Amino acid sequence: MDHARSDLLTVIAGIGGVLVFASLVGWLLQWRYSPDGENSAIENLNARIRAWWIMTIAISLAFLGGRLGVVALFALCSFAALREFMTLTNATRADHNSLAVAFFVVLPFQFWLVWTQWYGLAAVFIPVYVFLLLPIVSALSGETRNYLVRIAEMQWALMICVYCVSYVPALLNLNIPGYTGRGVLLIAFLVIVVQLSDVLQYIWGKLIGRRKIAPKLSPSKTVEGFIGGCLSATLIGTCLWWMTPFSPLQAAGMSLLITQMGFAGGLVMSAIKRDRGVKDWGHSIAGHGGFIDRLDSVLFAAPIFFHVTRYFWNVG
Repeated sequence: MDHARSDLLTVIAGIGGVLVFASLVGWLLQWRYSPDGENSAIENLNARIRAWWIMTIAISLAFLGGRLGVVALFALCSFAALREFMTLTNATRADHNSLAVAFFVVLPFQFWLVWTQWYGLAAVFIPVYVFLLLPIVSALSGETRNYLVRIAEMQWALMICVYCVSYVPALLNLNIPGYTGRGVLLIAFLVIVVQLSDVLQYIWGKLIGRRKIAPKLSPSKTVEGFIGGCLSATLIGTCLWWMTPFSPLQAAGMSLLITQMGFAGGLVMSAIKRDRGVKDWGHSIAGHGGFIDRLDSVLFAAPIFFHVTRYFWNVG
């Protein structure tokens, strides 16, 4: 077994161990305080743990499937996220052709560019070509009511749900000396640190949170939770430096960067939800809402993580 695959199995086993512990705690809490399912907080916790089991198994299988599995997984997540986003927009029947192009041309082509490692076009395809050409498709429908709003929403949806998501599997394309064949570990590092930051911010906020950061956007986010969660996740990221091409100090810096970008992503997506008057983006994942609810922090962190890594560690 090669070293990269052995490390990946170690990571998967570690996550499995954490989930086993969480499941045990959830079962004990339910047995002690909610035997008949009357405690909504405990029931929600156990629903989240069960959902994490399913998501972890799906991600693990994709990672073990190699490059094809990773690209396919995030392309499917991108499709689901784009669908959730577009249900909350002002799109009308007049946008049918534009939506068809977005879902069945732009999205698969962006991930095909990632698959073929065509970085030069993948980096500009959506923010340049699609942003210029898609409004033409919508204009040809002849519907002018809310035209600017409809186009802006669709462009933003593609930027967030397709372009940003595509930067996760794009990490496999980096050519880092001494790190060949280990790109999937870099993806695992990104996802683990950012997702743990979300969880730890919530926990620290519940324990010591007092001052709200943006009460109108996300009442559960506090200054204490943000600081405690980011620092805790950064510490964990530092301990996981062996998964990356970074030194421990560099891993700490990168962890701090992506935890803050993840927080910013969650805040922005919360603002959009409040504007649309919804609590969650969807109900696809029990206890977690929709795909965007789980991806929001990764969406903002992935492009920054990719470009910083590419600038300082990539060659060629």
